[in-house]
Amino acid sequence: MFAKHVIYKHDNYNMLTVEVQGKTLVVREISDQWGEECHRFLSRAEMMHWAENHFQAKDFPGGEDQLRETLNNLRSI
Repeated sequence: MFAKHVIYKHDNYNMLTVEVQGKTLVVREISDQWGEECHRFLSRAEMMHWAENHFQAKDFPGGEDQLRETLNNLRSI
């Protein structure tokens, strides 16, 4: 059984989920613009490095506050 965490969900077409599969973290990023992208990470540090470089405040409807909330949700996994 894999643990699945919803990091954010704006609607059915814009969401980010993380599945913990043993030692592997599988991040699924779904957007109405690009479709679904799947990223696999072997550590939380690697996932956080990717997230901090990948996301920008302009990517979120809530701006800087929502970016901080998303990064905090990722850290809590």
